[in-house]
Amino acid sequence: MSRQDVTPEEIVAITASRMLADHKVVFAGVGTPLLAAALARRRQAPHLTIVLEGGIIGTRLMPGHLPISTNEMSAAHGAEMLTDVTDIFLFAQRGFFDYGFLGAAQIDKFGNINTSVIGSYAQPRVRLPGSGGANDIISLCNEVLIATVHEPRRFVEKVDFITSPGYLTGEKSREAAGLIFGRVSVVITDLALMDFEPHSRRLRLCAVQRGASVEQVEAATGFELLMADEIGEIDPPSEDELDTYRLLRDGEAAVRRGRAS
Repeated sequence: MSRQDVTPEEIVAITASRMLADHKVVFAGVGTPLLAAALARRRQAPHLTIVLEGGIIGTRLMPGHLPISTNEMSAAHGAEMLTDVTDIFLFAQRGFFDYGFLGAAQIDKFGNINTSVIGSYAQPRVRLPGSGGANDIISLCNEVLIATVHEPRRFVEKVDFITSPGYLTGEKSREAAGLIFGRVSVVITDLALMDFEPHSRRLRLCAVQRGASVEQVEAATGFELLMADEIGEIDPPSEDELDTYRLLRDGEAAVRRGRAS
């Protein structure tokens, strides 16, 4: 399967799904994080527990009927427990969530995320959705994964507003700010996989997607990336991964129509 047959969003979600292990708990938002978590449950992590901010624990999701909000009852299909948002964040504070899963409108070299405004806060060029539960997820979950499309406008030297704190100004600044729980572990894009260099806490390139180059990643990044000693290559989405992903996203009928066309 060539890279042209797969969308950037599909590459991001499928790569991210591989990061989730079985018998863990993931706190996921709607969109790519939820699809990635649902795909992991269908493959290598059948006992992965998906938690949604609206109070839904253990959702199984109905293919083709994914929610656009964590408060929709369609998000509760097959759920093991329904509670309220207060309980969900209480569980996060107690360290019960292994993974947190976030997207980003802007991200900087220390993993700080902006989903609030583009431009100045007082007079923004673009007003974004804001934090929702994202600040709690990045501050409280044991391990946080960030998944987004790789573009220069997203990977910026300094975010216009810190909605969700990564490693702030690097080194031990996150701990100094009182954020002693959890860590931002990786950033997954349609071009690359990156982690954070342990001392400086700066973003570091670890691997590129099949068909992408280091130069392409650097050109799509608005700051200097650190480089791991060895840059690996990520396996492309398999046909089975892609079929399962599209089944979850579009439903059986849409997948059959796509195969027939």
